[in-house]
Amino acid sequence: MVLLENDAFLTELTRLFQKCRTSGSVVITLKKYDGRTKPVPRKGHPETFEPADNKCLIRASEGKKKISTVVSTKEVIKFQMAYSNLLRAHMDGLKKKDKKSKSKKTKAT
Repeated sequence: MVLLENDAFLTELTRLFQKCRTSGSVVITLKKYDGRTKPVPRKGHPETFEPADNKCLIRASEGKKKISTVVSTKEVIKFQMAYSNLLRAHMDGLKKKDKKSKSKKTKAT
């Protein structure tokens, strides 16, 4: 998995969306990231790790291609605006949900 800067992540994510436009899908996950690179120590051992600030880890994958980035609290607003514009631009292939008519609901009850 490749850890990228925020702007590089958004450009690579754009490429992933364009590659999967006709077929395939892009999976995006977000989770809280405290900066740990090692697992939590077992019980009985002192924990000396103190996270500096809250961060968010964002991962995107398409088949074998995986990218990720870490967004700090200072950059969240800027990144969120660019990320939401990117999602709006590339989520045009979604299918609309079938609506049930009211008459069918009344007949069933």
